[in-house]
Amino acid sequence: MLVKTYGCAIIGIQALLITIEVNIDQGIQFFMVGLPDNAVRESHQRIESALKHNGFRIPGKKIVINMAPADIRKEGSSYDLPIAIGILAASEMIKTDKLEKFMIMGELSLDGSLLPVRGALPISMEARKQGFKGLVLPAGNAREAAVVEDLQVFGAGNIKEVIDFFNGEGNLPQTKVDIKAEFGKCGGSPALDYADVRGQENIKRAMEIAAAGGHNVLLIGPPGAGKTMMAKRLPSILPPLLLQEALETTKIHSVAGRLNGSGALVTTRPFRSPHHTISSVALVGGGSNPRPGEISLAHHGVLFLDELPEFSRQVLEVLRQPMEDRVVTVSRARISATYPASFMLVAAMNPCPCGYYNHPQTPCQCNPGIIQKYLHKISGPLFDRIDIQLEVVPVPYRDLRDQSSAENSNTIRERVVVARRKQELRFNGAKGVYCNAQMNPRQMRQFCKLNDASQLLLKNAMDKLGLSARAYERILKVARTIADLNNSEEIRAECLAEAITYRSLDRENWGR
Repeated sequence: MLVKTYGCAIIGIQALLITIEVNIDQGIQFFMVGLPDNAVRESHQRIESALKHNGFRIPGKKIVINMAPADIRKEGSSYDLPIAIGILAASEMIKTDKLEKFMIMGELSLDGSLLPVRGALPISMEARKQGFKGLVLPAGNAREAAVVEDLQVFGAGNIKEVIDFFNGEGNLPQTKVDIKAEFGKCGGSPALDYADVRGQENIKRAMEIAAAGGHNVLLIGPPGAGKTMMAKRLPSILPPLLLQEALETTKIHSVAGRLNGSGALVTTRPFRSPHHTISSVALVGGGSNPRPGEISLAHHGVLFLDELPEFSRQVLEVLRQPMEDRVVTVSRARISATYPASFMLVAAMNPCPCGYYNHPQTPCQCNPGIIQKYLHKISGPLFDRIDIQLEVVPVPYRDLRDQSSAENSNTIRERVVVARRKQELRFNGAKGVYCNAQMNPRQMRQFCKLNDASQLLLKNAMDKLGLSARAYERILKVARTIADLNNSEEIRAECLAEAITYRSLDRENWGR
C-alpha cells in the first residue's frame, strides 16, 4: 500500500515542502531514498524502538521510503515522526483519511517521546502557504508555530498521541497564541539603565540618535572611559519590535534552534556580543550544514564588538558586504542559503595598545608606528560604513561624585519611539525598510533634501575632511534622524552640523 505524508526541509530561513512516500510490498528489505543524510537514515532504529514501546511494530515486509523532491538533500532528525506515521498508515494501522490535510514534523526518542525541532515557525508558514488544514509537531514547538494565523497547530508529547489523533480515538489540544499578549510581556524597567552613567552627555545623545535611526556606532577612547558601559545599555532605549520585525527575527532564531518552548515570538531586540576569538564562519554563518551566524542572530538588533582591533582582520572584513546589503549569502557546493542581517553594529576600541593615546592626563607609552599599526587593524572601508564615530574621553571626578539623578533610559526611549513612528509612517509600504539607516538612494533623494545653506555646509565638510560618497550618505541619514528627534520635517543646518561632528575619526585624521 502506498501512503503519502508531508513535512518540510529548511533552506536558509525558508521552508520547502517535502512529500514522504511510503510503499509496503512483499519482501523483507528496507530502503530509504531521496538524498537523506545520516541522521535521516538513522531514523529507522529510532522509529522501530519508539513503536515497540508504544505497542506497535514495523511490519516485516519490503518498505520503500522516498522523500521528494529527490534532488534536495534531507538533513536532521525532524523527519522521524512523518516517516513513522507513513509506515503505520501504509501497513493499515492508522486511518489515512486525515493525512493529506496535515503537515507532520518531529524527532522521536527511543521511548516514543517527541523532541523539539528547528525551524517550527517557517515550517508553519509553509504549511499555511501550501493549503494544509493543520500542523502536528512536538509540544515544545507548538507555541512558536501557532503564531501563524489560519492554521490549526497541534502539539503532541509522544507518538501514541499522534496515532490516536489520526485514528480519531483522542483529541490533541489545539495551541493558540495571543500576539498582543506576547508583545505585552516585554515591558518593565531595563536591568541596565543610562541613569547609572555619570557624565558623558554627548555620548548619550549619540546613542539616542543611533537607536532612533538604527545607525552603526564606533566608540574609541582610553580604558575606563565608559565605552562598554554605554554600549551595553543601548538595548534599554531601543524601540519595541514591530510585528513584521518580530516574525523575521523569530524565524532566524527558530532555524538556529535558539527558541525555548515557553515563548512564541522574539519580542525584544537581540543583543549579541561575541568574543574576539570568534571565527568568520561563526560570525556570518555557514558550516557544512549552513546555520545563521551572529550577524543574523542580531537581525533587527545590536551586534556589539568590544575591543574591536583584537578581532581577526579577516573576521572583520567579512562584515563589509552584510553591512551594505543587509543580507548574507552562504554558498556551498550543494546548497546556497541567504540569511537576513540588518543589524546595528556597535563597536568599542582603545586608541592604541596601551590605551592612552590622546588621553588628557596619562601619557601614551606607544611610539607613532605602533599606534598607526594598531589603528590600521581596522580597514578604511569598514570605518567608512560606521555612521557615528565618537571619541570617548574620561569622566572627570566632579561628574563621578555628582549625586544628582541622570536621565533614565525610559525617558530617552520615549523620544526614540516617537522618532521611529515617524520613520514607520515615512517608509510605509517599503519592504524591509523600517528606519533611516536602511534607506536606499532613491528614498534618500526623496526624504533627505537640503536647502542651499545646508548643501554649502556639507560641501565644505566633504572638501575639508576628504569624505567618500558613502560617508556623504551616512551623514545625510544621521541628519535625517536628528531632524526626526527634533520634530522637524526639514533637515536644518544645525541637524546637518551635528551629524558631521559624529565623524570624529575623519575629522581628527585618526590613524593617518
